[in-house]
Amino acid sequence: MTDLLIENARIVDGTGAPWFRGAVTVEDGRIESIHRKSSPDVDPETTVDAEGKVVCPGFIDTHSHSDLELFADPTLAPKIRQGITTEVLGQDGFSMAPMYREGGADQWAKQLGALAGDVDVEWSWGSVADYLDAVEENGVAPNVALLVGHGAVRFDVLGMADRAPTDDELEEMRELVTEALEDGAVGFSTGLIYTPCTYADTHEIRELAARLGPYGRPFVAHVRSEGRWIWEALDEFVDVGAEENVPLHLSHFKVAGPMQHGKADRARKLVETARERGVDLTAEQYPYTAGSTMLSAVLPPWVHAEGPDGTLELLTDETARERIRRDIEEWRVDEWENIGKLTGWENVVIANVETEANEHVEGMDVAAIAAERGVEPVDAICDLLVEEELGVSMTVHMLEESDVRDILSYERVCVGSDGLFGGKPHPRVYGTYPRILGHYVREENLLTVEEAVRKMTSLPARAMGLDRKGVLRPGMDADLVVFDPVTVESRATFENPRRHPRGIDHVLVNGEFVVRDAESTGNLPGRSVRK
Repeated sequence: MTDLLIENARIVDGTGAPWFRGAVTVEDGRIESIHRKSSPDVDPETTVDAEGKVVCPGFIDTHSHSDLELFADPTLAPKIRQGITTEVLGQDGFSMAPMYREGGADQWAKQLGALAGDVDVEWSWGSVADYLDAVEENGVAPNVALLVGHGAVRFDVLGMADRAPTDDELEEMRELVTEALEDGAVGFSTGLIYTPCTYADTHEIRELAARLGPYGRPFVAHVRSEGRWIWEALDEFVDVGAEENVPLHLSHFKVAGPMQHGKADRARKLVETARERGVDLTAEQYPYTAGSTMLSAVLPPWVHAEGPDGTLELLTDETARERIRRDIEEWRVDEWENIGKLTGWENVVIANVETEANEHVEGMDVAAIAAERGVEPVDAICDLLVEEELGVSMTVHMLEESDVRDILSYERVCVGSDGLFGGKPHPRVYGTYPRILGHYVREENLLTVEEAVRKMTSLPARAMGLDRKGVLRPGMDADLVVFDPVTVESRATFENPRRHPRGIDHVLVNGEFVVRDAESTGNLPGRSVRK
């Protein structure tokens, strides 16, 4: 018997094809049938009258940082309420597995600081398979897929050491990548502005990415620079894909900082040239002019080389602090993404801290915090990181709206939230997908609804190799969204980011409602997606 009928719908199937009026039936967690008439002759257990609203595949967040948050709040309401039914974890080289290093879990969690959030989780896993099992045993609302992280693999073997691996160590890292892929990881990620990934040379990256070849899975990268050295960074990335013949996926495609503003077209042409060269390259983007990451990312790479405890020790040493100050202000480290100098401290805003004593700085920029404390910006940053034991996240205003629009309209680019939880987060945690549907589709007419949905569904499914998702077809997983194209909008702003959207009426994961009538149901039907 049919479990569910969604009738009287505008069906947007995820392919980019024009919508049509029809109905969708669901049985046993799969799409049973698609009808080109509004009310087919079936006898379902449950019927939803879509009343002319859009029914489409569930949205796939190609850049999620919910890796630990999902244990604390398995409903992940900020994500499912905006229509996300699958989260791709392990981004920027920061997967939570593999983790075999003795005492490594505590060190890794502290190193990630605000990126992973202050979540009290018992690390019961070692391998990627163990981690995915732990997610399912805990329960989760959306589906989750995992990229094995370069940083995690390097940390497992080398700790936070700023050096090249020996031949034996590199082989151990290669084997960890292969083990993770055998365990079901959907690809391999790196974050080359973050330690320890930034300590790796191109040879190391290429050797690890080469392990993807037999599996046909993507190498996903936050490249070494999105600002001053962006062109060299993109060349390095593309060359790895060409030389190792592996698919590439570019994280949060952007041109950052005043020196690169207005150059989105040049970046798009570089992607097209790579594809003409035979490199399978896709990308994703968040639809905002600000990014968000750990505040510790503003520090020169050498500060992190002795792990989180070593970092905190350096931050309290006056000689080291003077070196940090000069490295930042004089930009003395080549090929380092010097965020403070790139954007200016007035554009670096504190999003989250861990202690009540500093809660008042959430939403303040670094320049204002420095003025309030009567110190220089670098000293304000160092002091805050020490006080919070590195647990500080930031929002960085560094992009131009014209470049965001140019990249968003590019057919190779899909959507990812890249959202960090806690404090006063970036509004993309709550509003990425409805912002596109409300602002860029309905208000700006930059995209058609069909093209926007394609960027959220079939394109990310193709990029990540999620074969049973992203398109409305019989037999596909019943991950579905019902939204009102007339009212859908993000309500999350930089001033008030913790606001759920309007116009997302129903969300189903594997045929079960996780959002019904615009409210979370508390159901946890999500599964680990393993290749």
